[in-house]
Amino acid sequence: MANENNTISITYREAIKQALRDALRADERVFLMGEDVGRYGGAFAVSKGLLEEFGPDRIMDTPLSESGFVGAGIGAAIAGMRPVVEVMTVNFSLLAMDQIVNNAATLLHMSGGQVNVPVVIRMNSGLGRQLAAQHSHSWESFYAHIPGLKVLSAGTHEDARGMLLAALKEPDPVVIFEYTAMLNLEGKIPAGAGIVEIQKAAIRREGKDISIITYGPGVYKSLEAANELAKLGIDAEVVDLRVLRPLDESCFLQSVRKTHRALVVEEAWRSVSISAEISSRIMEQAFYELDAPVHRLCGVEVPMPYPKHLEDISVPQAGDIVNMIKKILQHD
Repeated sequence: MANENNTISITYREAIKQALRDALRADERVFLMGEDVGRYGGAFAVSKGLLEEFGPDRIMDTPLSESGFVGAGIGAAIAGMRPVVEVMTVNFSLLAMDQIVNNAATLLHMSGGQVNVPVVIRMNSGLGRQLAAQHSHSWESFYAHIPGLKVLSAGTHEDARGMLLAALKEPDPVVIFEYTAMLNLEGKIPAGAGIVEIQKAAIRREGKDISIITYGPGVYKSLEAANELAKLGIDAEVVDLRVLRPLDESCFLQSVRKTHRALVVEEAWRSVSISAEISSRIMEQAFYELDAPVHRLCGVEVPMPYPKHLEDISVPQAGDIVNMIKKILQHD
């Protein structure tokens, strides 16, 4: 509902659904395909009601074959359509890696610039409601490693509402990570929220004592932690990476040059991760601006456990961010 500041309260799930509806209404070439997106309304109810509104030619249930339907989406994109391919969880995307890495990401280069592949691939990532190890990992770094892809992370409700609309205007493949744990989370967005830019990182909170660099669910956790730290007199800046490939390094480097300290937060495993890349770029390009080593707070390196209490401690929480920053700043 709208309030006096001309914003509306909306769940993350509803923000994604509104983006899909807007995209389907705006361009008849756009269609949605994936497992259970039609009659079932989506594995996470994101596409509920869209089949009745747009029909089976534009909301397509597919067989349980990620390689098959992602490949079909790539072919449709080459043929001039604007497919939105939903992969139920990032874990299942491994079955389509050949299509994404060897076809979608390479065809423009291999054709000498003659073949664009304007496909958008949406994936649910991260933990959520005890879905265990085959449904709950954070593999953004897999895709951020690959030339030829643009990789986005929707860590806020406004980005969940607007990134898809921007991605559909791109001439080349875009992967959008959405987050299972955030689906029921309510947030405020401008009443007229629509397309957002997908080129740059964003400062979600200004601060002067330390930069918290993060993405995805780390954004709202870092903002919560920053509010708690403010009560202790610590002024933390929160940087939302948003675009994981290509990284907007100018944003987080400028932040570090201002605060002189950095903590990189992500739910993914620490080894060979986005946080490792961020840390390396800070050390390479802003080493003499640092008053303390770059620190990282990442997921525990185990397959995601099923029990909720173990699931919760497998990824960084707001309290962990607070405790880590207190140690970095030697705050008693």
